Amino acid sequence: MFVPRSSFTRRHFFLGAASIAFWNPLSGVLRAESSKATASIVSVDRGRILRAANGYLNAAPITVTSTHCPRSAGGLHDYYTEAEDWWPDADRPGGPYIRQAGFANPDRFHAHSEALIRLSLIVPALTAAWMLTGRQRYAEQAAAHLRAWFIDPLSRMNPNLQYTDSIFGVAQGRASGIIDTIQLVETARAASFLLDGGIFSLQDHVALRGWFHDYLQWLTTSTNGLAARDAQDLHGCSWAMQVAEFARFTADSGLQQLCRDRFRTVLIPNQIAADGHLPFAVAGHNPYGASLFTLDMLSTTAQILTTQDDNLFAFQLPDGRGLRSATAYMQPFIADKKLWPFPYDAAFFDDLPVRPPSLLFAGLAYKEPSYIALWKTLNPDPRAIELLRTNPIRQPILWI
Repeated sequence: MFVPRSSFTRRHFFLGAASIAFWNPLSGVLRAESSKATASIVSVDRGRILRAANGYLNAAPITVTSTHCPRSAGGLHDYYTEAEDWWPDADRPGGPYIRQAGFANPDRFHAHSEALIRLSLIVPALTAAWMLTGRQRYAEQAAAHLRAWFIDPLSRMNPNLQYTDSIFGVAQGRASGIIDTIQLVETARAASFLLDGGIFSLQDHVALRGWFHDYLQWLTTSTNGLAARDAQDLHGCSWAMQVAEFARFTADSGLQQLCRDRFRTVLIPNQIAADGHLPFAVAGHNPYGASLFTLDMLSTTAQILTTQDDNLFAFQLPDGRGLRSATAYMQPFIADKKLWPFPYDAAFFDDLPVRPPSLLFAGLAYKEPSYIALWKTLNPDPRAIELLRTNPIRQPILWI
């Protein structure tokens, strides 16, 4: 049975150079880490975390019920987005949309995806600030957003993505839209700390985990969920990362093991070439950004699923393919993208790279200080909405 804990105080987190205390959401205890590298990472992020969290202290929740698109086949509580390059047919007003490849429809409905990104910025930042300072107000504000999105019957989102990436008159929803809820991966991670810190009542604790349990059921049984799972490109990586974290959050050991097996037998064999490059990523219009994004998702999946007895960062195929080889391949191009051997991206190439979690996780896993040093030099807070979509892991102290 869940027993609420007393709230944090500043003494819970001693941010010294050689020793730092971390809250373990799985065991519900504090554990000491004697790691200069880890302590330096926290010290690097402290200022940015507190600046962001202070800006969110008075931000009211905005959920899917705040806006509704009349073209949605779902109801007020259903998450809904529209495919980017599909437009109304001028020759058939009110008829099915038609595709204009490469041209984004500025009138498409995307308010729900932007609200979800906003949630993914607010809750982890507030939670991280609470962990650093012990100030209860940060935790309470983060909890208010989680209640609005997942518990309050007046504002909660239904636990499915049945109507995402829809095309009016063509498709009510598509598997390709399931990638949107990668924004909930770090949100769920933050929620673990809040639950273990006693911020929620027992009833809300059960309801919050229940929402993610129901969403997991949809992800792993629905037609669109299974199609996302089986996608060979980055959408399949997105599915695995989400299921891994939501299964951790709900203590579903069966799905966690399924994701470990899939990591070894599907993701690594399909996503990584013999030289370490990511073949599906480089085949599209934005090969550099897609390579960074795919590697981040693979690395985050490994970070979620790795245990003392099962280190996915150490896993490699007989020919040497694994996260070690993929990270080693990408590192020079993160350091200097002018060396990138594939075509430059059609969009946002000038804004990349932003700070990738893959470098941090690999730097810690492989004891490669050069990876961590490079990670520290990169922009942790991109502004462009498209870069926020593809960089959902933003608060490393929730992960290390």
